[in-house]
Amino acid sequence: KSYNRMYMLPFILGMIGLVFHWNRQPKDFLVTGLLFFFTGFAIVVYLNQAGLQPRERDYAYAGSFYAFAIWIGLGYIWVKEQFQKLSFLKAKGAAANYAAAGLCLLAVPVLMGSQEWDDHDRGKKTLARDLAKDYLESCPANAILFSFGDNDTYPLWYAQEVEGIRPDVRVVVNTLLGTDWYINELRYKINQSAPFDVIFTPEQIQGNNRNVVYYNERLVGFEKNRYYDLYDILKNVVASDDPKYSSPGEGGDPVNFLPVKKFSVPVDLQTVRANGTVHEGDSVVSELHIDLPDRQYLLKNDLALLSVIATNKWKRPICFTSPQELGQLGLSKYVRLQGLSYRLVPVESGGVDNDVSYKTVMDKFAYGNADKVGVYYDEENRRHLNSIRFAHAQIAMSLAAAGKKDSARNILEHFDQHVRESNFPYGMTSNQNNLQDYFSFRFLEACYQSGDLKLAGKVAASIKKDLDQQLRYYKSLGEPMPDEQMAINAQMAVQGKGGNLSDKQLEFAADILSSYQMLMQMNDWEKQYAKSPSPGTEKGAPIQTK
Repeated sequence: KSYNRMYMLPFILGMIGLVFHWNRQPKDFLVTGLLFFFTGFAIVVYLNQAGLQPRERDYAYAGSFYAFAIWIGLGYIWVKEQFQKLSFLKAKGAAANYAAAGLCLLAVPVLMGSQEWDDHDRGKKTLARDLAKDYLESCPANAILFSFGDNDTYPLWYAQEVEGIRPDVRVVVNTLLGTDWYINELRYKINQSAPFDVIFTPEQIQGNNRNVVYYNERLVGFEKNRYYDLYDILKNVVASDDPKYSSPGEGGDPVNFLPVKKFSVPVDLQTVRANGTVHEGDSVVSELHIDLPDRQYLLKNDLALLSVIATNKWKRPICFTSPQELGQLGLSKYVRLQGLSYRLVPVESGGVDNDVSYKTVMDKFAYGNADKVGVYYDEENRRHLNSIRFAHAQIAMSLAAAGKKDSARNILEHFDQHVRESNFPYGMTSNQNNLQDYFSFRFLEACYQSGDLKLAGKVAASIKKDLDQQLRYYKSLGEPMPDEQMAINAQMAVQGKGGNLSDKQLEFAADILSSYQMLMQMNDWEKQYAKSPSPGTEKGAPIQTK
């Protein structure tokens, strides 16, 4: 739907108007031209934005669009004047006006509307709101939910503040935690969410204070290989104004130090069992061990996040919208998937909370109207839908491993029924290293593990079609060679060992390799599961949602 053909007509009409303006009113043209330049090209030079941006930045150049629209309007006047020169229109009065208006109307706004309406129509798409709902409904009562990035945060704010969804959950935006005013907001009740302690006083985080805390292994009294209580280190060392834990920085502001890279968070077994943080059969650790081997400093938002964990003492659930950012803080091994959010738990490799995830997905999940015909999802939308798809795959694989294959199949079928393939295909090339095919590949793995061979066939056909098309395209960019040989060369290129690929093929080396590897694994699965007996009954009864 986003493949739109405008034949450069809006641009051409605007350029005609530009020249017409210059010829008729040079001084007026100079004013409009300056507006166009300073709100367009000058901003490009001034901002000097990097090539990869998280979203389109066309809003930064809106002023130049207004200026160019003036020239498009003047282009109509030029067209009208040309029509007035035609002998068969001269005698018909206003006929030239109507003819020029009709032509320009069809050539620009009507053409743009017919081409671009389907991929700009938000009338049915509710993905942003539903994504936020899924995050919030995945959190236990009175939870603290850390979000990462604007594309999670703004939907969460809307869902809570406008629609009143889960006002008991405190949304904490990690990127804003680097500011004193936002950390201070955590000290107050918001909606139905109680305040909580952040260790540092308002004065200790004011302005540039503790924007960065550097690791200093030369501080006396600390052992490198010992785990120190996180609360104690933050409270009595990082938050301390003692000169032995800091030194003067540029401009006279003190620079605070972090003496170690190993921290512990004690676990009250009675508390975590009573409030449902852990379940029967979990191997609960006596304390979290947080390692930061590659970090030479912590930013203010890192300190704030760690302080919330240290002061919480397992009284409130702490959840995250993504586990990826937690790796740098040594926390990724202590999270457990619950629906779409990840909950901090005192269990290593927490995996998936099967019962909670199943009930949340089956009873509360929404999918942005992806089951309706003709809803278009752009690249960023598809990234979030992929996160939802991957969560279903993880939950289904965990259920299947626990012997609950009927429940696993229900999860997978639930996604397939609520996300129409014509809106969001299983197999589709993406600009993020084959991520869409990869998440569908994991979804396919879940189908096989749960014994849903019918759905597996549907998913496999879609992925194979896309991967085959990709390999044919990559092969066309260089010398003819078998797929296997091209994949071997791509692997060598990815590993920095050369490889006989053309310059154009080298740009897609990672995609070539992943496409071939997924195809080979899918062929193995087909052979493996084609010989498997029917799924039969599961060890445990299917999970009841209500």
